[in-house]
Formats: sequence, structure tokens, C-alpha cells
Amino acid sequence: MTLKAIIFDLDNTLIDFMRMKRAASDSAAYAMVDAGLEMECGDACEELFNVYLEVGTESENAFAKFLERHTGKADENILAAGINAYLRTKDSYMCPYPGTMRTLIGLVRRGMLLGIVTDAPRLKAHQRLHAMQLQPFFDAVVCIEDTGERKPSNLPFRRALEELNVTAEEALMVGDWPERDIRGAKKLGMGTAFARYGVMKPGTECEYADHHINSITELLDVVDEIRREESGVKRR
Repeated sequence: MTLKAIIFDLDNTLIDFMRMKRAASDSAAYAMVDAGLEMECGDACEELFNVYLEVGTESENAFAKFLERHTGKADENILAAGINAYLRTKDSYMCPYPGTMRTLIGLVRRGMLLGIVTDAPRLKAHQRLHAMQLQPFFDAVVCIEDTGERKPSNLPFRRALEELNVTAEEALMVGDWPERDIRGAKKLGMGTAFARYGVMKPGTECEYADHHINSITELLDVVDEIRREESGVKRR
């Protein structure tokens, strides 16, 4: 089969999402302390971020839950200060990994169709893509609303393959989460590339991925290598 499509996870694969989330969360914690929350700033930063990880990084209620645990209620004054600080910081830290734009251009020039499979809500996913001017590169963006199921369910991957009009054997999935991105794609017979640079826990490996990349730019070498193997030309 000929490689025709590259399908990406979004957060922590294209977008340095956790760096943004951590910075914005810390900013919110400082603002809430400044607005009257009686906690040490360092403790507030750690505990707020842990609540995010617990309830889900897409949660709309993480700040309120955090305040309820420590004060018994979500005081509107403190909550507003945190939300405003979070939003101000989020925009300044929302950025793709270094080399992402160059890599996407290189893939398009190589004739690749590009897609995204993300567990993020559709509106938030498209907001992130537009904020980083990445939207025009993608021929398919599959979000949680499109199938109602999260990775590693095969439904999101199947939906992307259908929208790109390619078979599983003609696609390569790139992601940072072994269990969701890599195992989910491999169950369908897709090729896989593990994005080491995006893992949340340093040292995480994925022995069953077909390829391992330490930066997104290495994906171009992976595609070139696959193309050489397809044509029967081995690297010297």
C-alpha cells in the first residue's frame, strides 16, 4: 500500500498544550490568591493543576471545584479573577511545537492528505487550530462530537479514514498517548508514529509503535523512509 495520509492527535502532538495549560493555570492560581483566596501561591498552583488533571483538561468547572474544596463555595469574585487571568495567559502560550508549520508544509508538498483525530470538543479544537493558523492544512478534523466515543475506540479513526477516503494501510497516525493514539490506530491496521516530545510523563515509551520521533520535524524523515521502502529503495 502507498502512504497517502497523515493523521495527527491535536493536543501535545501539534500543540504544546500542557505547557499552555500549566502556565494559564498558574496565572489563575496567583490571581485567585490575590483576590482573597487564603492559600500559599505555590500550593494553589499545584492543587489547581491537579484538579484539572483529575476532572479533565477540557473541564469548564475545574476552578469552581477547586474553590469549593478549599472554601466550601465558588466565590464569584475569586472565580472571576482566576478565569480572567487564565484567559489572558492562555492566548499568549497557545502555540504549536517548533517546526510544526514547516513540517505540515513539507507533508503537503509530498502529496500527503492531513487529518486530525482529537478527543477535544469541536469548538475548542477549531479555536486552537485557527489561533495558530493551522486550520487550512487539514482535510479532516474529527472531534468527540463526531462519533461520541474517545480514542482508543476505532470509531474516531474510522471516521477520519472515511473523510480522507483512504484505507487504514494508507494512513499513519501520529500521537503522544500510547494507549489512546497508538494502540487505537494499530487495532485498525494503521501505521503509527509515537510523538515522544509530547508525553506528559518523561521517560514514557511505546515499544509497539512503528516509528518514534523526538520532534515533529522528524516526521518528514519517517515519511521519506516509508516512501523509499515502498519503492524498494533502501537507505545506504
